[in-house]
Amino acid sequence: MKTQIGINPKQTEGIAEILEPLLADEFLLYLKTRNAHWNIEGPDFHTVHVYFEQLYTELEDVIDEVAERIRKIGHYAPATMKEYLELTHLSEKRENKNNSLSYIKDLLSDHEAIIMYLRGSIDQINEKFEYDYGTSDFLTTLMEQHEKTAWMLRSHLK
Repeated sequence: MKTQIGINPKQTEGIAEILEPLLADEFLLYLKTRNAHWNIEGPDFHTVHVYFEQLYTELEDVIDEVAERIRKIGHYAPATMKEYLELTHLSEKRENKNNSLSYIKDLLSDHEAIIMYLRGSIDQINEKFEYDYGTSDFLTTLMEQHEKTAWMLRSHLK
């Protein structure tokens, strides 16, 4: 059955093409945050270990919400590592140090990259798909979440 939500199939396809790389970025960031949680070392281990757990738990929800947004507009969400690695704007590479500063710098860079992608995506959706207020609002809220996390990470580095 076709999705009848006031946005034509060509438009939903374009919106899905914006959301799919975002899903890949969020999943890769989740994986990198899990890595940081598992492998952190140093005198601030416990505090940062717990913080990284909070971050990856939040990202689990974000991943689900992005995938469900793709489904709400009538498309299937990519769900394999191969697809994610082809779609992502982020890099798996990181410094080989397992201390908090190394992980925080890396995660901050990824959050900022996602913020920039979201900002551009919101503009695209508002220009090309003027009636998709749901996706525009969703991306704006998500951008604000990433901005808050980036602020927290950035503050730790000062």
